[in-house]
Amino acid sequence: MKRKPEHIRQEDWDEVEIPELTEEDFERMRPAREVLPELLGEEVAVHLLKRKPGQRGPQKALTKQPVTLRLDRDVLAYFRAKGRGWQKHINEALRRIMAEGK
Repeated sequence: MKRKPEHIRQEDWDEVEIPELTEEDFERMRPAREVLPELLGEEVAVHLLKRKPGQRGPQKALTKQPVTLRLDRDVLAYFRAKGRGWQKHINEALRRIMAEGK
């Protein structure tokens, strides 16, 4: 049983009843790609359905090239220790080397 959040009154919490789904409920269900255009309009539905969950949207800048690269463990640990964006830091370090002409 779920614990009641602090910001919800006990009376409101007690009134909520969420019944289990029945076989009939499952039979009536339709995919979002069919339902959303009816509910929200075609333009909004296309926008919502164009990406899969967890998938990135279109890149605003030039597309980067994915590579497989072997690095020493200590080098990788150094960059990962910087937190989010550690791959970006590697890219920036390589750009500095390029700028130096080495």
